[in-house]
Amino acid sequence: MLNIVLFGPPGCGKGTQSAILKDKYDLVHISTGDVFRGLDPESELAKLAKSYADKGNLVPDDITIKILQSEVKKYPNARGVIYDGFPRTSAQAEALDVFLKSKGGAVSCMLELEVEENELRTRLKGRAMDSGRPDDADPAVIQNRIDVYNTQTSPVAGFYKTQGKYKSINGIGSIKEVSERLFQNLEEVIA
Repeated sequence: MLNIVLFGPPGCGKGTQSAILKDKYDLVHISTGDVFRGLDPESELAKLAKSYADKGNLVPDDITIKILQSEVKKYPNARGVIYDGFPRTSAQAEALDVFLKSKGGAVSCMLELEVEENELRTRLKGRAMDSGRPDDADPAVIQNRIDVYNTQTSPVAGFYKTQGKYKSINGIGSIKEVSERLFQNLEEVIA
């Protein structure tokens, strides 16, 4: 089973590229952000997750891990999974490895979309207008999300670098140009 971690800061294009990869390779796309936003808004879990996300902070590892495992179990016959927005901490990366190993699998690769911060801010402001996501409209929340990524999430790349599973992808350019870069790197993993 192919297990792809699509990684990068908020606004780098993970959701857009995940949809393309999902269709091209017949994979399941699991976005922790979408999963959290899809929870029953009246549930305690949704309220807790929203309280973190509204400030641009990460939802605690134990909650995120349980939700992700529950999502993966919904697709027992999947050809593969794209993990979009997970793992966001080293503890989550370790938990993903343990979980996949228990199912006889492993992370195939981590593809990190690299985009400079000014471009991220521009993309997030545009996404706020296009998709009505209020968390992308506030410059202070945007900056906090970028800062949280840089301090708490970015180090996860090192976890996969030590395993030889990390690939850096230039995330600047047209959607098609970025997709082609991802395809090229994935073909090396699949071959």
